[in-house]
Amino acid sequence: MQSVSAENPEFIRATRISYDTIADAYAERFSDWLGVHPTDRALLGAFAELVTARGGGPVADIGCGPGQVSAALDVLGVPVFGVDLSPRMVELARRAHPGLRFHVGSMTSLDLPNETLGGIVALYSVIHVPDGHLPTVFAEFHRVLVPGGHVLLGFQSGSPEGDEEHLHLTERFGHEISLDYFWHTPDAVAAHLAKADLQLQTRVLREPAGEEKRPRAFVLARKRP
Repeated sequence: MQSVSAENPEFIRATRISYDTIADAYAERFSDWLGVHPTDRALLGAFAELVTARGGGPVADIGCGPGQVSAALDVLGVPVFGVDLSPRMVELARRAHPGLRFHVGSMTSLDLPNETLGGIVALYSVIHVPDGHLPTVFAEFHRVLVPGGHVLLGFQSGSPEGDEEHLHLTERFGHEISLDYFWHTPDAVAAHLAKADLQLQTRVLREPAGEEKRPRAFVLARKRP
């Protein structure tokens, strides 16, 4: 078992173990990107258009899970690969999308050279990152993006009043886990992005739909060209 350190904090270890445990059930439940809200698809399409307009370049789908977002970007003509903490999730993504590349990694320490990505998409993965670790994550995003590269974040939103900012689950899909969720507000995320020198481009907040219980926030930012 890996030791807990500044490079490998406890929340990363717990998130990895939890998603390894529920990976198969999660993949079965969330494998259909076409079932996602039209607003989400539209924003992903806008991100793809922006990346393509500035010459493409590889895009990293950070927290890719079973690969459904990577597959959607591939259909849109974006060169994409997936990164996930969970080895089991990566295994399932490779099996479902054999034409795409997936590997195990952490958004807090990306195994990528400086200024190599045309874009980063991280949908519903920063929800497992405590607020105090977001500066590390966004500094990594800034490091690996080319000048002018874009990042699209999606996450369940917290409230401006800060109530119920944190949820700890000990069970999901009938499996015992230890998984923390952190409900960041769009303003807080935008502020962290600005400190990392990632310029805010778009901020969207939509109301819950269907079985969703919290508003969905999307933030699009760009590294200075």
